[in-house]
Amino acid sequence: MRNCRDDLGTITAAAAGSWTLGDLPVRRIGFGAMRLTGSAAFHLGTPSERERSIAVLRRAIELGVDHIDTAAFYFSSLRSANELINSALAPYADHLVIATKVGPFRDYSGEWGTPARPDQLRAHVEENLRQLGRDHLDLVYLRRTGQDSIAEHFGALAELREAGLIRHLGISSIGLRHLEEARAIAPVVSVQNRYGLDSPDAGTDELLRRCGELGVAFVPFFAIAGKGGEQGPSGTDGDEEVLAVARAHGATPAQVRLAWTLRQGPHVLAIPGTGSPDHLVENVAAGALRLTDDELARLDALHRPGG
Repeated sequence: MRNCRDDLGTITAAAAGSWTLGDLPVRRIGFGAMRLTGSAAFHLGTPSERERSIAVLRRAIELGVDHIDTAAFYFSSLRSANELINSALAPYADHLVIATKVGPFRDYSGEWGTPARPDQLRAHVEENLRQLGRDHLDLVYLRRTGQDSIAEHFGALAELREAGLIRHLGISSIGLRHLEEARAIAPVVSVQNRYGLDSPDAGTDELLRRCGELGVAFVPFFAIAGKGGEQGPSGTDGDEEVLAVARAHGATPAQVRLAWTLRQGPHVLAIPGTGSPDHLVENVAAGALRLTDDELARLDALHRPGG
C-alpha cells in the first residue's frame, strides 16, 4: 500500500481509508483518549505516567491519526485526558479533529454525579474548551444518560452550535428513534454507541445500518474491550474463530476485531484507545488488515448467532 507507511515502514492510519464528519475529513482509524489516564478508565486503575501518555498522543499524530475522541469526564486521580491532549498537541494542526462528549458528570473526587440538565450543557462545553485550550469544539456528542427524549438536551447543544462554540453535533448511547428525534432539530454527523464483535445487539445493528443510509458516521466504543468495558480487554483472546483468523494474517485478536468493525460499512470509524506505544502501533496497523469474505462471514456468525 503506497502512502500508507511512514519512513520507517510502519503502517499509518491512511491504510484504513477516510470518511467526512460534516465537512471534516478524518481517517477511519482514530484514537480514543479514555485509556490515557490510567490502566483502566476513570478511577478504576493505576494512573498513567504523564510523559508516556504524551508520547502516545504524539506518536498517534506521527502515524497519521487525525481524529481524537475525548471528554472532560475522562480523568483519574492524577491525570486528565483533555490536559494531556492540550499539553501534547497544542497548538493543534488544522486538520486534527477533536471530538468530545457532554452530559455525564463526575465531581472532583471522581464520583459520578447527576447528569447535566439542558441549561447546564453550556458549562460542560465551556469546560472542554478551557481544558483543551480551544475557542470552539469540532464535534460534540450528547451522551444520553437514560432520558426517554433527547430533544431538549440536543436542542440546547444546537443553540451552542449556532453560537459558534460547536462546529458539528453527534449523539451517543442512543436508539434509532433518538437519531430521528435529533435530526429533526439539527444535523447529526456521527453516532457513538457501544458496539463490537463481542457485543451482539440487533437494535444497534439496525442503527448502524440506518446511519449508513443517512451518511452519518457510526463510531463504536469498546470495539476491542468487549465485555471488559471500562476495565479494558478481559485478557482472554476470545473465540477460537477470532484466533484462527488472527493466525492466518499474522495479526492479534484485537486487530481482527478492529478490522471486522471497519468492514461493517465505509461510514464506520474506529477509536481504539491505549496508553501503550506498542498497542497504538498495532491498533493503527489494523486498518490495513483485509478480511476475506469467508473470514467476514465466519466472524459475522459470532456476532449474529442464528443469522
